Amino acid sequence: MGPIIEIDLHGLYSDEAKIRIDRALWKADKSVYVIRLIHGYRRGSALKDMIRLEYGNGRNPRVVKVREGSNAGITELLLREM
Repeated sequence: MGPIIEIDLHGLYSDEAKIRIDRALWKADKSVYVIRLIHGYRRGSALKDMIRLEYGNGRNPRVVKVREGSNAGITELLLREM
């Protein structure tokens, strides 16, 4: 497993996306420091909002920080500092 896990969430409902994210968090070993969530931005912000609500502000003990990715269609879950 590499230091970054990418998950494409295009076309998923929020509950389906949450299952995939939770599974990746559970499987991530100590070498992983970022889970990059590719959700897109042209069809609204439901997935982005769900990610911030469910994983931001200390709501998940594995996630240190939720941050913007390289564009508006990506959100990253930081699991540890590099």
